[in-house]
Amino acid sequence: MKLSEFRRAVAAEFGESYGSVVARDLVIGSLAGRTADQALAAGVDVREVWLALCEAMDVPLARRNGAGRPEPRKD
Repeated sequence: MKLSEFRRAVAAEFGESYGSVVARDLVIGSLAGRTADQALAAGVDVREVWLALCEAMDVPLARRNGAGRPEPRKD
């Protein structure tokens, strides 16, 4: 997962405004007591951060994998 995909997934799951607040303010125990943004800045793998955020926010399993990927082009 790329950082851009992470940002898209957060916005899609939680909304643009609330998603940025969650990533900035929610302290996640499995990320060593850091927020998602802090963990990313510390170099934690983006996918690991996404999955930890999903777990902390009870995102259903069906919406965790493949999230944030752009829709395929329709040529």
